[in-house]
Amino acid sequence: MSDDDQTAEPRPRPEPKAAAGGTPAGPLPEEIRFFGTTWVDHSGRYALRRAGLAVGALVAAAAGCFVLRFAYQGLEVAEVGGFVNLLVVVMFAICSAIAFRKTWEGFVRRPGDPGREDSLRSLKMIGFIGSLLAYFFRCLVEAPGEQLRRAEYETARARYEKRRGSRAGNPAARKKPKRR
Repeated sequence: MSDDDQTAEPRPRPEPKAAAGGTPAGPLPEEIRFFGTTWVDHSGRYALRRAGLAVGALVAAAAGCFVLRFAYQGLEVAEVGGFVNLLVVVMFAICSAIAFRKTWEGFVRRPGDPGREDSLRSLKMIGFIGSLLAYFFRCLVEAPGEQLRRAEYETARARYEKRRGSRAGNPAARKKPKRR
């Protein structure tokens, strides 16, 4: 079999009722990585995916700790001194804590300043264990980012329904006001 034959079937997106032209009426939900739009109605093995991603994030964090342990042992073999060893441990702990917090905040609200997020990217990479742990803990509750996207989607749906309900129908059928 070739790689093209092994591609997964595309998951259907839950769409609102189609309008007359065949296009979906109303806003569409935003996709979440690894979940697509299954977060809307928790279909398509949603719980199994959440559990699998939680385990995967925890295993990746443990593997990262294992790699960092080897790096620390390399510093001990190089005999760089106690101060440098302490500095490395503190640096990884602080970066992991900041990465955890920023990753967790990203699941709850959109970043206010994209430039600041870009400047924190290298810090998040150093503290990757914190980001993985935030992902793990969030997967225990919901799909990461589901709360934010659900609130945005429901707001968009409510605005659409309000706009849709206030329309008068066919504008040509309206009575024209009499001139005086």
